[in-house]
Amino acid sequence: MKIKHLLGALGMAALFTPMVWAQTFPSKPVRIVVPFGAGGVADVTARVVAQKMAQTLGQPVVIENKPGAGGITAGDAVAKAAPDGHTLLLMSNATAVSDGLFRNLPFKTLQDFAPVSTLGYFDLAVVTAANSRFKTLAELLAFAKAHPGQLNLGSINVGSTQHLTAEMFKSAAGVQVQVVPFNGTPAVVTALRGGQIDAAVEIVAPVLTQIQSGALRALAVASDRRAAALPEVPTTREAGLPGYVARSWNALAAPARTPAPVIARLNQAVVAALNTPEVRKKLHELNVDAQPSTPQEASALLATEVKRWGGVIRAAGIPPQ
Repeated sequence: MKIKHLLGALGMAALFTPMVWAQTFPSKPVRIVVPFGAGGVADVTARVVAQKMAQTLGQPVVIENKPGAGGITAGDAVAKAAPDGHTLLLMSNATAVSDGLFRNLPFKTLQDFAPVSTLGYFDLAVVTAANSRFKTLAELLAFAKAHPGQLNLGSINVGSTQHLTAEMFKSAAGVQVQVVPFNGTPAVVTALRGGQIDAAVEIVAPVLTQIQSGALRALAVASDRRAAALPEVPTTREAGLPGYVARSWNALAAPARTPAPVIARLNQAVVAALNTPEVRKKLHELNVDAQPSTPQEASALLATEVKRWGGVIRAAGIPPQ
């Protein structure tokens, strides 16, 4: 009888624990570790969403910027944090890319995190200088096919989403081009306007003012739908390159083993935040398409992106660091 009572008590405790987590979380401020410096699109996105999440959760949601090492420093900090939902990671394409780019990560990307929800997506575009001879993506493709190895396609740093998306261009278009990496967007823009490169792949937000002012021309957006900020610019599918689709994204994740009721509570707060007109408007101004998801959908996205970018890295011949 004592054993039965003990087992019954353990069973009741197992049922009670999720209820306790659901009722007591959060018990202190929630921290979102952002693997980028302050002021960028990812940082501002996190801050806008965090402010609204705090209203739902009843606790402050604070941002901690921890840039460096391709997001590994931030990821390691969250992976090793207590799995209680009070420490979250702002994930991005870089999280998936790092899995294939680095030989020995201090964490396992698909095992050590519990995705909560996606936050939003932002577009990449193929751009040229306004005075470029290429007025359309079709013209660019025609030149690349007729002159193998002579087209120079710029991007930012090796291993970045922009760089790997530029590498994808070669396989998607079936052409040989030279991908030229630079140390930042300003250097890419300078090279474009100075004629050192023929075109570039960049996230829309950092070059939008250059496009709107007429200094750069967007040939196509590498998405399955037109960018809200550039409604007149065709998608790559519309422009004749249907296999060339890549969007950047952000998501929130907790450490693995975070209780399911806590993940559900966090997801509820993210969804509520992203569904408010105020947040959607602010993210739209950043050229971020606000899109929450279920934890399961966010997990599936991460797994798909790890596999996808790992394949791009291998195809590009980039050795693991």
